[in-house]
Amino acid sequence: MCEVTIVIPNYKGKEYLFSCVKSLYEKDQTEKKILIIDNASNDGSIEEVVKEYPEVECVMLDKNYGFCRAVNIGIEKTDTPYVILLNNDTVIKDNYVKYLLDSIKKDPNIFSVEPKMIQYHDPSKIDSAGTYYNALGWAYAYGKDKSVKKYNNIRKIFATCGGASIYRKKVFEEIGMFDEKHFAYLEDIDVGYRARIAGYDNLYEPKSEVIHVGSAASGARYNEFKVKMSSRNNVYLIYKNMPLLQILWNAPFLVAGFGLKALFFTKKGFGREYVAGLKNGITISRKNRDRKFKADSGRRYIQVQLELYRNLYRLLKK
Repeated sequence: MCEVTIVIPNYKGKEYLFSCVKSLYEKDQTEKKILIIDNASNDGSIEEVVKEYPEVECVMLDKNYGFCRAVNIGIEKTDTPYVILLNNDTVIKDNYVKYLLDSIKKDPNIFSVEPKMIQYHDPSKIDSAGTYYNALGWAYAYGKDKSVKKYNNIRKIFATCGGASIYRKKVFEEIGMFDEKHFAYLEDIDVGYRARIAGYDNLYEPKSEVIHVGSAASGARYNEFKVKMSSRNNVYLIYKNMPLLQILWNAPFLVAGFGLKALFFTKKGFGREYVAGLKNGITISRKNRDRKFKADSGRRYIQVQLELYRNLYRLLKK
């Protein structure tokens, strides 16, 4: 019985997509379905894959709807209990799927599991060893640029990277799908945050490994689009997931966090884009006043708040 579908969102992935799919067949013998959701690439990347692997299912969209819409379509089309979301700029290592499946099946309270993500351009370094969010309003990949020889212990993390992680499909029915207003960036933090509020866990599984190029669709590590969208989505994420009292409680941290980021991106030449993103975040937050907080989830909000403090300490310590 096939238990997992691998959903690959694709946008002009000619340089990477074929290698990604090829590795899934060559490096892991776990029974799986592969579903590519293409955001109107028109670069021949889909044709190249289908020619060699006709069993791969493809959904062709009429325009670029972004990461969130693409993966939501993929998740909705799957009929397996687990879904792996995999970026097209990745190459898996041996038994990547098997290790993720083994890990998530250990406990029904686990929503998602992130593998050890390794940098493509320097395979001796970590790209992500777990995704965290802290009281400053900063999301970060733990272990980034550190040695791959470290970070070999399974542990709970705040959220999982949407570029290579496995998810328990039925939990989406409870907490909702990826928020398409994000379009791209921090949507994985948002869905992981909602899972934590609902009482589910997210894990890091180091035995499962994937090599990741990073920013293949948008360009460099920092660019105008990424900086503006990330700052916008961060404001929206906070508004959605924190009750008003929690926002006020964290206000000194958040002001400091956004201020430091503004200085950082100003030095990088993207200060104007960062501030514009913050303004856009306030705008979309005002337009979407459908936040729903459950009175019986008060204990979980406190647990999450303590986690935000611990994650800040973890960031400072590293």
